Amino acid sequence: MTTTVHTGTATSLGRQMLNKVPEVTLYFWVIKIMCTTVGETAADYLNDNLGFGLTNTTYVTGALLVALLVAQFRLRRYVPAVYWSVVVVISVFGTLITDNMTDRYNVPLTTSTIVFSIALAAVFAAWYASERTLSIHSIVTTRREAFYWLAILFTFALGTAAGDLSAEKLDLGYAVSIAIFGGLIALVAFAHYALRLNPVLSFWLAYILTRPLGASIGDEMSQNSKKYGGLGLGTTGTSYIFLSCILALVVFLSVTRRDATELRRGDALPEAA
Repeated sequence: MTTTVHTGTATSLGRQMLNKVPEVTLYFWVIKIMCTTVGETAADYLNDNLGFGLTNTTYVTGALLVALLVAQFRLRRYVPAVYWSVVVVISVFGTLITDNMTDRYNVPLTTSTIVFSIALAAVFAAWYASERTLSIHSIVTTRREAFYWLAILFTFALGTAAGDLSAEKLDLGYAVSIAIFGGLIALVAFAHYALRLNPVLSFWLAYILTRPLGASIGDEMSQNSKKYGGLGLGTTGTSYIFLSCILALVVFLSVTRRDATELRRGDALPEAA
């Protein structure tokens, strides 16, 4: 799943950095899906259970995200605790973007899904036009890292809209939505391994699809709806379960560095995800 290329011409904006994102391993996908689940349940927990309200929750989460991104950008290598903290909070914030559009401004989920799809495509287009690569294994400059996190934000907003559209607007329910998005990820994996689909394209397709999958898993575990289904564990319990699992895995990876890509700018970098 790796193809070797050279990125010696990359502009570092005056900084020598190691690759700023983790190796794509089983740990990566497990934590990513759990982060997307937390993004769905934690947003509801802060908004409803703690009574912050949608606006205050958005402000608080946005401020926390900015602080974490500042810390992430100041680092010169991948640090699991900081990186995955950003992913968790950006997942919550991406969910809130969609929730604000739907609940505050009455934007239909069909419209927001299309809008976020176009926005994400625009980010990828600008990223490729500027850097000539969308590989996450070449995040060795500040500019590439900025494109990376902007793309991540829109994948979460898009995934929230698509997941809610599937489960609620189309009345498919949470379990059916899990099966649909899980099946689509399986198709991407098949296309990658059996049909030799471009590995960078495979990665981003799977990454985008894990968001609605995680959102549907979160809803299935936390909600209790006669119409859409759910196990009724509540947003509090579901959030704590997944946050505890994420914390345990991040501590493990921080100690073992099993998912670190310790390659310097100008070395041979894996172009694929």
